[in-house]
Amino acid sequence: MNLQLPPSWRDVLGAELKKPYFAKLTAFVDGERRKHAVYPPEVDVFNAFKFTLYDDVKVLLLGQDPYHDEGQAHGLCFSVRPGIRPPPSLVNVFEELKNDRGCPVPNNGYLELWARQGVMLLNAVLTVCAHRANSHANKGWETFTDAVIRALNVRTKPVVFLLWGAYAQRKSKLVDAPPHVVVTAAHPSPLSAMKFFGSRPFSRVDAALEELGEKPIDWCIPDL
Repeated sequence: MNLQLPPSWRDVLGAELKKPYFAKLTAFVDGERRKHAVYPPEVDVFNAFKFTLYDDVKVLLLGQDPYHDEGQAHGLCFSVRPGIRPPPSLVNVFEELKNDRGCPVPNNGYLELWARQGVMLLNAVLTVCAHRANSHANKGWETFTDAVIRALNVRTKPVVFLLWGAYAQRKSKLVDAPPHVVVTAAHPSPLSAMKFFGSRPFSRVDAALEELGEKPIDWCIPDL
């Protein structure tokens, strides 16, 4: 697994890449790629770090593991590349975004615009075997992404942590709030969407950012 962290992240996470658990994780993922289709492609695994540098993170949106169907996952949680049909959870995200912030539902599910504004779109697990949800859970990725949360937690500049569903919300124990802010809601998956709808997470994040003296996020995704 040939992964390159951008310098801003390497400064705070470089030690993690040298630890025994990460060597075991690397060997596991490499072995999986030799035997199976693994998503996202290796070049995209660290996209959340490439698109949102350490000092630029204003919001951390935490997902669980990548989409596991062909062509979907590209290293940003909940996002799919242009031309890929948005999965049900993302459809529900856009429905709530329409009701919360008035954003038209876009014709694509590409969330890079969020990442470029400081919304880090991080999954707790960064790889998955094709068509097997959570197949790379408990192999070491969670240790690494917990270190990401801790690295943001010790930063002087506060972060808004956006945690959807019980899995993500358990990570709140890694966050000191204040100075940071934790915004929670049900997960947007079809199983819990009725609780997600009406939770207004986007306006709540923007209100928190304004309280912190930060510019709100432009959540509206343009058509492509």
